[in-house]
Amino acid sequence: MSQPATLADAAALAHDIESRLNQVLIGQQQVVREVLIALISGGHVLIEGVPGLGKTLLVRSLGRVLELDFNRIQFTPDLMPTDVTGHAMYDQKTEQFRIRRGPAFTQLLLADEINRAPAKTQAALLEVMQERQITIEGKAFTLSEPYMVLATQNPLDQEGTYPLPEAELDRFLFKVLIDYPAHDDETRLVNMVLDGTIRASLDVESLIPATDAAGLQAMKSLSNDVLIDAQVLDYALRIVRATRDFNGLTHGASPRASIALARAARVHAMFEGRDFVTPDDIQQVARPVLRHRIQLSADAEIEGQTPETALARLLDQVEAPRQ
Repeated sequence: MSQPATLADAAALAHDIESRLNQVLIGQQQVVREVLIALISGGHVLIEGVPGLGKTLLVRSLGRVLELDFNRIQFTPDLMPTDVTGHAMYDQKTEQFRIRRGPAFTQLLLADEINRAPAKTQAALLEVMQERQITIEGKAFTLSEPYMVLATQNPLDQEGTYPLPEAELDRFLFKVLIDYPAHDDETRLVNMVLDGTIRASLDVESLIPATDAAGLQAMKSLSNDVLIDAQVLDYALRIVRATRDFNGLTHGASPRASIALARAARVHAMFEGRDFVTPDDIQQVARPVLRHRIQLSADAEIEGQTPETALARLLDQVEAPRQ
């Protein structure tokens, strides 16, 4: 199985994985790229979009191409925390308690429609996401690396949805927006199903693995060798700090966002085949890092502003260093 030894090898492997995913996830190149950056960075992803756009397919495909274990949890209003993490149960035969491991014991966890579950169940993921461990009856179980929670949420204006707590949102490295494919991409998708190139169920079994957990960890380690000049790092910090007193925002991003921005920019630079981060790398990952960490003021919402328009204005106003 392919394991990169240099940054150039890591970049080539990243593009190979990306190409294989795009074979089945038609018309979502930006989403695929951002999810891969988050995975290599060691972070979690929140994906927002209406049902039927391939969110489950994306995670299944990731598991197939990277040979990682994959579980899916459908979040519902009656889902309990133990349905996520597992619990201790009494075995009458042995007259002892044994641990029933929940679906969170995996490497890729799809938390589908996470904002349809009550807060206490959403909170069950906090320890998993932050500590990479699950505690049951006082015993901590360390999860194997790599580990990524990929949560999907429906737009908040849909019935039966609840906003995620800020503490949980901040633990997602990226918030990725998935939208309908372009006309040409949707035409291509329909034609591929009709002529049998891919099945209507979009089966991922045709995907050939590109690497495994060890290869992914090697890519992550190599991305740490990408250099960030002091001026470029200062640019990233100035972007994050600007969210804290920007007109139209009630509060901005925490220092966790600064770390996320720097980590993701390194991986983006690796994708571009460079061993150093540029201001453009910072700009490319700023929106997915920040869009879920800022909150619009009531006046800004009345004026029709969105997090996207606010971030566009902010990025225009923060001066980038000259290269």
